[in-house]
Amino acid sequence: MGSPVGQKKGSNMDELRYQVDLLSAMNQRLTNDERMYRLLCNTSSNAFLYVNFVDNVVRTLGSWDFFFPEVVIRDMKDLAKLYSQVEDKYVLPLRDLIYLEKKEMNSDSGIVRLKDERTWVECETEILYDETGKATDKVIRFKDISKFKNQNEELTYMAYYDVLTGLYNRNYFVRLLADFVRKASDANDIVAVMFVDIDDFRKINDGFGIVVGDEIVQQFGQLMADFQGENILVSHFNADIYCIAIYDPGGNHTVEHVYKKIREKIKDPFQLSNGQELGISVSVGVAEYPEAARTTLELINCAEIVMFKAKGQGKNTIKYFDAPILNEFLQNVSIETKLKGAVFDQNFIMNFQPQYYADTQKLRGMEALIRWRDNDGKMISPSVFIPIAEKNGAIVPIGTWVIEESIKTFVKWKKQFQHEVVLSINISAIQYMRDEFVESIVNIIHKYDVDPKELELEITESVLMENFKEVTEKLYVLREYGIRISLDDFGTGYSSLSYIKGLPIDTLKIDKSFIDTIITDENTRIITESIIYMVKKLGFETIAEGVETQEQFSYLKEIGCDCIQGFLLGKPMPAEEMEELLRIQIG
Repeated sequence: MGSPVGQKKGSNMDELRYQVDLLSAMNQRLTNDERMYRLLCNTSSNAFLYVNFVDNVVRTLGSWDFFFPEVVIRDMKDLAKLYSQVEDKYVLPLRDLIYLEKKEMNSDSGIVRLKDERTWVECETEILYDETGKATDKVIRFKDISKFKNQNEELTYMAYYDVLTGLYNRNYFVRLLADFVRKASDANDIVAVMFVDIDDFRKINDGFGIVVGDEIVQQFGQLMADFQGENILVSHFNADIYCIAIYDPGGNHTVEHVYKKIREKIKDPFQLSNGQELGISVSVGVAEYPEAARTTLELINCAEIVMFKAKGQGKNTIKYFDAPILNEFLQNVSIETKLKGAVFDQNFIMNFQPQYYADTQKLRGMEALIRWRDNDGKMISPSVFIPIAEKNGAIVPIGTWVIEESIKTFVKWKKQFQHEVVLSINISAIQYMRDEFVESIVNIIHKYDVDPKELELEITESVLMENFKEVTEKLYVLREYGIRISLDDFGTGYSSLSYIKGLPIDTLKIDKSFIDTIITDENTRIITESIIYMVKKLGFETIAEGVETQEQFSYLKEIGCDCIQGFLLGKPMPAEEMEELLRIQIG
């Protein structure tokens, strides 16, 4: 039996071995955990900075060399080396994150940019505290967010700027202009808006291609960017349209000064990347707050309206807002709205104006003329609604209705009176340009069984010049089919006899502007006599439009004009009156 002393000693040794084994196991577990944590850090794309405030230990883990390859951190004083790695404005925020120890802020984060100007880093901290509230451990995680940041900046750029030109985009410009207007309202100042449009841009796109069009937009945008300033906003509004806002115009930032500079900048042609040179002109509309409008969108609309007025008056000019321009625009909007209903209901009527042979005063035929009385009973002139219809495309169904309605009436008279007269019909440029135009004419002729030789389609010089080759080809097809072709309004456009000889025309109509002064102006008489003489030599028939006096009639007859049309011998009249005239002339 052992002694008590021996038993106690054995017991202590066992306890000691147990404690040693326990410590060994704990150390082994810590070693394994440390290896695991180090592996986790090293396989992460982030970098970590660990600080132990109790033992004054600092360690770097993870992808530290990716972020800070030249910075070695061994102790607390080395932390200051990180300041040299970021842009100056981020030094203080980074210092706060590194030395943050306040208990009420267990964690915090911030974003800094490194001095390479490419890398954005998110810094996130986590702190542990003991039971007394003193910081014991801290970890700072460094994460590369450059891709996200750059994408975010790109989205921000796209939200405010136009990608093609680098100017403000339309939405942001409207926001900034609204600020101008509010500021001007408080200070009783003026804000001027210039709506700038490149003339004939569609022809550039169609003729040279959209790549050249984009290049013109870019180069012109670069010129416009020179005007950008504290009190001047410049935007690429849409396609070939730019918008400039000037706060409190004065000195060298007036509308007149800016417009003069724009003209100077585009005086020389643009040099394109393909080696071509291309010149442009611009039309500009100007409206001012508060004279023209009191809200941002109304101000822009007024400037746009005036710009279109400038384009309508010959382009390459500047036009300023005034009340009559707005009233005209609103009237046109009202007419356009009514016109849509009239087209749907075919709410038009046909008038016919007689044409006579000058030597015998025998009826040659009649010109079909559309008339429109709106729902209020007001007659709206074709000179008002036809241009609107040509702009919005309504001229196509209107033109088809005119052709069919006038031919239908003409055929009815033919059966009734067995006449041998000609029906003249005006055709718009848009109708001629449609691919199915010739086919539609032929179908209507077959539908009503009318002799093509009794139809005469009138075309203006402007239509020819818009697309000479395509229109002329269609005229030849119509002429071969037997339809007569008349060149209308001669003298108001290019008036070149050189191109007439190559056209498939039968008749040339001398414009009313010549007839108005043919008695009082010697130069007009000389020109008119020359036209009639040369045209007759070419074998064409001549018709004088707008003959209103006996003196005009007698002179035109004397110089050999074939036919007369005008108020002197007959105004445009409804179908019933034209039918009565046929009864008297033929029946």
